[in-house]
Amino acid sequence: MERQAFQKIYTHLTNITKATVTLEAGDVGYEEMAIVHGRLAQVVKIMGKMITLQVFSGTEGIPTDAEILFLGRPPQLKVSDELSGRFFNAYGDPIDGGPEINGEIRDIGSPSVNPVRRKQPSQLIATGIAGIDLNNSLVSGQKIPFFADPDQPYNQVMASVALRAKTDKIILGGMGLTNDDYLYFKNVFENAGALEKIISFVNTTDNPPVERLLIPDMALTAAEYFAVDKNESVLVLLTDMTLFADALSIVSNRMDQIPSKDSMPGSLYSDLARIYEKAVQFPSGGSITIIAVTTLSGGDITHAIPDNTGYITEGQLFLRRDTEIGKVIVDPFRSLSRLKQLVIGKQTREDHPQVMNAAIRLYADASNARTKMENGFDLTDYDERTLEYAKAYSEKLLAIDVNVDTETMLSISWDLFSTHFSKAEVGIKAAITEKYWKN
Repeated sequence: MERQAFQKIYTHLTNITKATVTLEAGDVGYEEMAIVHGRLAQVVKIMGKMITLQVFSGTEGIPTDAEILFLGRPPQLKVSDELSGRFFNAYGDPIDGGPEINGEIRDIGSPSVNPVRRKQPSQLIATGIAGIDLNNSLVSGQKIPFFADPDQPYNQVMASVALRAKTDKIILGGMGLTNDDYLYFKNVFENAGALEKIISFVNTTDNPPVERLLIPDMALTAAEYFAVDKNESVLVLLTDMTLFADALSIVSNRMDQIPSKDSMPGSLYSDLARIYEKAVQFPSGGSITIIAVTTLSGGDITHAIPDNTGYITEGQLFLRRDTEIGKVIVDPFRSLSRLKQLVIGKQTREDHPQVMNAAIRLYADASNARTKMENGFDLTDYDERTLEYAKAYSEKLLAIDVNVDTETMLSISWDLFSTHFSKAEVGIKAAITEKYWKN
């Protein structure tokens, strides 16, 4: 890296941990980048003149008399239309064998958009996945996580959303991806011929965990370029935010900070909010929508990471394996999109809200019937029919491999209603029932 005039160079470290180094220095800013013994680092703590830097590739082999060069700037990304279709590492360097990017240099990690520049989200984002579009419709400018167990195919779901979503740009931020996952995303995007609208920032398990901390800011800096400068609708996919939080924990623990709940840093809420609050709908038409994966440890939704995430985001999409059909579904009971009422029945067909509510109510009746059966009680004819309906509903609509448009989802729902129930049992308004009931 080229040195510039007036850059300050230090050669005395007072403390070294596995992830951080500390020294005495002046005129240094928070989040400023530095080179420590030839390795990239970033300022994470300033106490008077004592400066703590996190060293992204670890501190092993760094001596106390190492050379420290402060760069006088935060991490940066070159932005231009040349980003499209490319794969980059946590520093914004190409990893796909393609040329360097020419573009305008932007600092990453800028503040969230001023509320006066925000517009209420109002545009439907169709994903083709019925468990989302039918029951938990997404809206441009929304922030929402997938909650999933580590053994569920959440990356495949993210790839499906990327290919199906009707947006101008998709930006993937992959944290702690296995090489198999990285190659999976790369092959799926290439084979679908969708690379021109997808940009990927990837940290794999072969890379240092602390590098993951740069990925969301890199992805969101690119997103802001396309949303603000180009007035485009941008969908940002972040996976896995649990591994991002684990990297935060590594750094804070190495700095001897007192951990909060579940060994997470006390700053976890603000660290997550700083990312999720980048979701925005601009009056000019550009938007940033954020869908993130948060893996659950042993299905524990009370863990600090999903717990804090739930306070910040506008709902959650909960993946679980349905033992009846042997497929992963978007759970209608534990999933919620708090903004769906802004678009369903307005940008979708008039019957959407009532079909959604009736379908889930009947699915709940099937759950009650299953409980009766498991406890040895006799089932009524209605109970039997709800169980048959629930299996078909999971198979044809909730399963994550269903890929149809919203009108088809509604049509399938009416088919299921008329196959298993009477009009009275479904309980939808007569005027709508007469118009859409399948005889």
